[in-house]
Amino acid sequence: MKIKKGDLVQVITGKDKGKQGKVIQAMPTENRVLVEGVNRVKKHTKAGQTAGGSQAGGIVITEAPIHVSNVQLVVEKDGQKVVTRVGFRFDDEGNKIRVAKRTGEDI
Repeated sequence: MKIKKGDLVQVITGKDKGKQGKVIQAMPTENRVLVEGVNRVKKHTKAGQTAGGSQAGGIVITEAPIHVSNVQLVVEKDGQKVVTRVGFRFDDEGNKIRVAKRTGEDI
């Protein structure tokens, strides 16, 4: 997967189109990413017991995963943020390096 944990991404489609956020978690097997502040949903939790004591029930707002095809990587070029596609290249030692297609710089 071309998007990794810690990357700054921008949502390119859906209800949160245009929002930017940091990738909290990448799920390559499901082709999904969890982005901070994007695709927030309400979860109704039941009051229960945990190992540390009781857990209060109620409505919790949390982020839900979105498909990786709905986000694009954001890189900085001359002080401004630019969305770009991601490519790969190999260096002299054979290591795989991510490359920003729009700027040509290594990520």
